[in-house]
Amino acid sequence: MMSVPGDAVPIAIPTEVFDLPVHEMRRGYRSDVYFWRAKRTLERVGHREIATVQVFQKQQAVLCGVEESLAILLLGVGHYRDSARAFDWFDELIELKKRIRSLYRGDPVKLREALEQRRWVEGALDQEWVSHAQDIKVYTLRDGDFVAPMETSLLIEGPIGEFIHLETLYLGVLARRTRIATNVSGVTRAANGKPVFFFPARFDHWAVQGGDGYAASIGGAESVSTDAQGEWWGMKGAGTIPHGLIAAFDGDTVAATQHFADTFPDTPLVALVDFENDCVKTSLEVARALKERLWAVRLDTSERLVDVSVAAALGAEAPAGVNRQLVENVRKALDDEGFDYVRIVVTGGFDAEKITRFEAAGVPTDAYGVGSAFLSGQFDFTADIVKLNGRPMAKVGRTFQPNERLVMRKLSS
Repeated sequence: MMSVPGDAVPIAIPTEVFDLPVHEMRRGYRSDVYFWRAKRTLERVGHREIATVQVFQKQQAVLCGVEESLAILLLGVGHYRDSARAFDWFDELIELKKRIRSLYRGDPVKLREALEQRRWVEGALDQEWVSHAQDIKVYTLRDGDFVAPMETSLLIEGPIGEFIHLETLYLGVLARRTRIATNVSGVTRAANGKPVFFFPARFDHWAVQGGDGYAASIGGAESVSTDAQGEWWGMKGAGTIPHGLIAAFDGDTVAATQHFADTFPDTPLVALVDFENDCVKTSLEVARALKERLWAVRLDTSERLVDVSVAAALGAEAPAGVNRQLVENVRKALDDEGFDYVRIVVTGGFDAEKITRFEAAGVPTDAYGVGSAFLSGQFDFTADIVKLNGRPMAKVGRTFQPNERLVMRKLSS
């Protein structure tokens, strides 16, 4: 059914990369409170039964979040020696964090004192923690594996009271990372090997960027747009030119592009050419001015606007946004003036379906930038106890589902 213990595979990513809120995880601060109360109940009665917990989801998906989930288990499985004392320290830690945030613009002496006190409290909590990571066995698929609906992705075996409080955390990680990886994979497959740029940062909370960027890499994204998105896997943010820079130069795309090129001479130069809603005209102006320095032009016409060249070609029936006619118009104009080396990047409203249509029609694009489409869909994971002390024990409708693809994992940093 799964690998033997001698084949145990260690965590593939150093645990410190994930920047996990360790004390908050252990205390149940970020868990659904009923899981924390379940843990406290099991601890009170001295429950040490061995449970087998099975994790799955219901979609065709690209699995991601496994390594992060293993880090959560490594650092979060266990209990406090003296719960009452640890809870008091934890409450103090939360108050210290609030105080430290309030002191960043205040008294530097008081700030240093609060930081020192926080370090002491965190050390005390570490001393009070008894890890039981060595007492559980974990079997998983790997980040990047394709998974079928209902396929077992993880199995966790061990004293249930030592890890029941972590369910909210690892299920949430798996759901988020798998959603991003699956969506990116769908887009990259639709793009037929053309580069796909990961541009959803502005559509979501800043704190998710590190994990989202990693999931994007698992899904096959060529690049990310923020340094934070690339932190986990050694990539720096990449991008083009924003409309704001063009506006800052009084709407002069050529001037904005020239100044950008002079400021970042080693960055592949991609000019944004829809500011005046005339991509052909602006593309030619930029190409004439920048010549071989220009790597690509980016078409980002609003889905509420019809580009000048498209309206001229198709009249009243002209489609809005970035469309086949617009890309072909720009490609022909560039080629006719000898700028056949200038690539075309398209952005704005693209998802796997639209990219599939473009590729099927042979639209001459060279790369795709995709944003909010990467955040769509639901890939909810479920964890169920399916065995207790090796015998079947599950809610009605759930049974143990063995999976020969699972490998045993080694919980060590």
